[in-house]
Amino acid sequence: MKVAVVTGASSGIGRSAAVEIARRGSGVVLTYSSNGQGAKEAVREIEQLGGTAVALPLDIADTSGFPAFREDVTGVLRETFGRDSFDQLVNNAGFAGMAMIEDTTEQSFDRLTDGLFKGPFFLTQTLLPLLADGGAIVNVSSNSALPHVTEPGYSVYASAKGALIVLSRYMAKEFGARGIRVNSVSPGATRTRFADDAFARNPEIVPELARQFALGRVGEPDDIGLAVAALVSEEGRWITGQNIEVSGGHHL
Repeated sequence: MKVAVVTGASSGIGRSAAVEIARRGSGVVLTYSSNGQGAKEAVREIEQLGGTAVALPLDIADTSGFPAFREDVTGVLRETFGRDSFDQLVNNAGFAGMAMIEDTTEQSFDRLTDGLFKGPFFLTQTLLPLLADGGAIVNVSSNSALPHVTEPGYSVYASAKGALIVLSRYMAKEFGARGIRVNSVSPGATRTRFADDAFARNPEIVPELARQFALGRVGEPDDIGLAVAALVSEEGRWITGQNIEVSGGHHL
């Protein structure tokens, strides 16, 4: 059995990716930060599919906790899956933040760059000895990093997500000798708990936003989760070093 590690999988895109990866036959180690209940529900959903999942806490913005997290993953791999390695890594955990450049504080800048770029960089480095040759990584970026979706207020968030796209390409180059594929996906606006449940709190914005998409609606978590699962699975075996916008034709 293959095993995946999916960060930030207690809800939204991460949870969907974890479920879809499990549906393809992989065991899943999923992480959560504040939403422990959501993580339990994700584990239960995977178990109802006949799969196996374990939830572990992780703060993606705190690199000091990464060595202990690697030990936790090592223990779960041995005890639950009878493995000393895993095959698929999805760096999904993150959080939103917006401010105009003139209003951006150094504290908010550091929070975003720590969580969205530094965290995935060093988590991947930390877990790399456990990632099996021939494995796959998907880094979840955002189409806010792409030229046609430049919106005021997202300079730091989008820049960090853009850095993740570039990092994915370099990871693909460096890890390719081990047969490890690395890609990034750039979702457009997606109906998740992201940004304090913005869509749920402001449903009136959805129809207006939907008009920006060629397919006439905003994204759903499964739209992205399916793409992530395909990329880390056999369907994506000849795709590496790519950034794939998964946005239903946002601003096409």
